[in-house]
Amino acid sequence: MSGGGNGPPSGRLLPWVGDEGKPCYVVGEGTGRVSRLADGVESIQLGMAGDLLEHAAALLEERGASAGELRYLANRLTESLTDVKRVAESRGARLARTDPARDPDPDGGSSGLPAREASKRAQKNLK
Repeated sequence: MSGGGNGPPSGRLLPWVGDEGKPCYVVGEGTGRVSRLADGVESIQLGMAGDLLEHAAALLEERGASAGELRYLANRLTESLTDVKRVAESRGARLARTDPARDPDPDGGSSGLPAREASKRAQKNLK
């Protein structure tokens, strides 16, 4: 399951972690049972992130939100952002494997672009 060298395995990064918080991967064509389960989990995670953002916006509009409520919200947002980041990394890695022209650095490193510029380029590529 290893991609060679010291990098991560070459399989799909799954939207959950294993023992000790280590990333989980699946190797295959992307049509198997685990891949379909991962697609479903990703969809749920992204939907929950959207719901949480709506809740956060509403709570932050309230001037009377307590420190405890805000701390709880920050913890849930942190968890959700971790999930969404993992989904984005997984999908980005799969895009790069299917279309190497989309990966600005074929060695898998950072392109060196600021995040905002990289985001603009990614959106432009989607059009």
